[in-house]
Amino acid sequence: MDEDAGALDPSIPEEGPSAPPPGWLQDIQGYQGHRGDGPEGDPLYPPPPAYTPQPEFNRSTSVPSVRVPSVSEDVARDALLKFVESKWNYSAKPARNMTFRELRPATVYRYRLDTFTETRTSAWKFEAYRGGQVVDGPQFGSSPPPWDVPVSPPQIWTDNSQKIRVPHSSLVKTCHKCHGCGRTRCNMCFGRGQRRCTRCHGHGRVRNKRCTTCHGRGRKRCVSCRGDGHKTCSVCHGAQNLLHFIQLTVSWKNHASVFVPDRQPDFPDQKFEKVSGDPFFIDENVLVYPIQGFPDQEVCDVSTKLINEHLHKFTSVSRILQQRQTIELVPLTLARYSYNGKDFSFFVYGVENKVFTSKYPSACTIL
Repeated sequence: MDEDAGALDPSIPEEGPSAPPPGWLQDIQGYQGHRGDGPEGDPLYPPPPAYTPQPEFNRSTSVPSVRVPSVSEDVARDALLKFVESKWNYSAKPARNMTFRELRPATVYRYRLDTFTETRTSAWKFEAYRGGQVVDGPQFGSSPPPWDVPVSPPQIWTDNSQKIRVPHSSLVKTCHKCHGCGRTRCNMCFGRGQRRCTRCHGHGRVRNKRCTTCHGRGRKRCVSCRGDGHKTCSVCHGAQNLLHFIQLTVSWKNHASVFVPDRQPDFPDQKFEKVSGDPFFIDENVLVYPIQGFPDQEVCDVSTKLINEHLHKFTSVSRILQQRQTIELVPLTLARYSYNGKDFSFFVYGVENKVFTSKYPSACTIL
């Protein structure tokens, strides 16, 4: 028997593309250039209008004198004991009975630049249109340009996004996938409602006996369409029409760049990422200016470099709403000690007094 046996309804079209074909939608002033209307759309990134910010290079930065933090022997011992408690194979005996030989504090600056930006993208979207609702189309006026659509910004320095339907951009068109039928031909049975039996391959018999799967008919009802030969259109969900509109996505993001000068070759700098410091310098403005006159020239150079990088990277498609640069003094103390006639060392770092050590007397394990 033929796989396509069954009645075919020629009025039900085959499935069309899930996205409208090119030229299906008209251009709207300020939003030209979209090439599709699929699930992901074809977003445009309009640059902010007349936006050429420049930081204030002619201002000097006043940085107060700060005292290098240090820890006492009691604090260092307590920090090491707490660290040892977190290691199942470490004994607390060396930490309790060690003899300190030296506590050497180090000056560690952490520079951070935050740039809070707003980016706007637009893309055509659609939804099923069943009639009855008002269509906010061009008849109500021109659509405002992307950067003129009003939005409510979130809390500063917080990543967020907001989706907005652009005013006066809506229009109703016949569904491009089902051509307004509301249904599409089943692509599993080709609209016949039946498919060849996979057990007897359409013969109706298996080993000279009637096929028990299809009861000798050689075909079975199509599971995909339940024998109807068609399915509800997956795009318009049977509504036959689609409401197209431009969706504006406004994204706020905080971009952070952090720099710590490498001053301790035996201490892994990435450990600083998970501890706090003492922020003794905070400069916040729409655009900050490079730091000048700081005792560590490397911090001044990095400030200039990162500010320029953020300006060049973000102003082409985004608007900078605020910048903030901070300098923190991150505590770091090298503790040298003796135990059972051998010398060892560990670092106490961060306001939290975390500990890093490459060897410990009871285990000598690389951490």
